[in-house]
Amino acid sequence: MIYSLHGKLIHKEQGTAVVECAGVGYMCLITFNTLKALPEIGKDAFLYTYMTVREDAVNLIGFAEKSELDSFKMLTSINGVGAKVALAILSSLLPEEIAAAVLSGDVGLITKAPGVGKKLAQRIILELNDKIASYSVSNTASGTSTVASISNENVQNAIDALTVLGYSPANVLPIISKLDITLPTEQLIALTLKELGKSR
Repeated sequence: MIYSLHGKLIHKEQGTAVVECAGVGYMCLITFNTLKALPEIGKDAFLYTYMTVREDAVNLIGFAEKSELDSFKMLTSINGVGAKVALAILSSLLPEEIAAAVLSGDVGLITKAPGVGKKLAQRIILELNDKIASYSVSNTASGTSTVASISNENVQNAIDALTVLGYSPANVLPIISKLDITLPTEQLIALTLKELGKSR
């Protein structure tokens, strides 16, 4: 498994980027958000990667942010969501927007992605909400508190949303506790993901 690429960006276009590492050019499928984050051709580039293997194709998928990679893994774990659909969703929405849509049950936001109909959007929201619920039950059973000494609905919602993206409360709580907890949930999520990205 190739975890990441770090080298010279030699090509980029919508949906594709090529990073040259030690003389080998690795072509990656990318989201629109990753395309926007890439440097100019010839500059140093870093991508987190995920490899998909099928009978007819082996593809390397690149992401500018780890939160995008985590969201991709989370989305493709859902029945009916393949790599193509997950890339379409992540091209239309940022990870924090996906998490916020799941928490609020906003089917319309997820259907903005090409190829995602109402039924599939509903399934995504249902399965990811189940993930939040199961995590909460697990924490309660073990006697741990998700929000520790912080009692705020926006904070709880932000932690729940970050759980959807694959982060544990133990990782995100120290970051959120340093933020202005009166901020909207989506902003708390975005700021926390930005800090988590710095620790790569």
